[in-house]
Amino acid sequence: MSATPELRSHEGYDWVFVLNGNLRLVLGEHDLIMEPGEAAEFDTRTPHWFGATSAGPVEFLSLVGKQGERAHVRAAPKRHLGEG
Repeated sequence: MSATPELRSHEGYDWVFVLNGNLRLVLGEHDLIMEPGEAAEFDTRTPHWFGATSAGPVEFLSLVGKQGERAHVRAAPKRHLGEG
């Protein structure tokens, strides 16, 4: 891991999903490397930072909601009208 990132905190809730590359997520005292297909969610009042690793670029999705809101992930697709 390279330079020491400057952690920030603010109101809200964040959901992060890695598409390509490796994402470095520093969350409080935890320093994580996330790979494609991995997701994390956290209260943004926790000091945090995320960005590319020294291994190269990263592509990721980040959704930020109001305080207390969380991303809702559907476990199975809805059935379409006329099915089953």
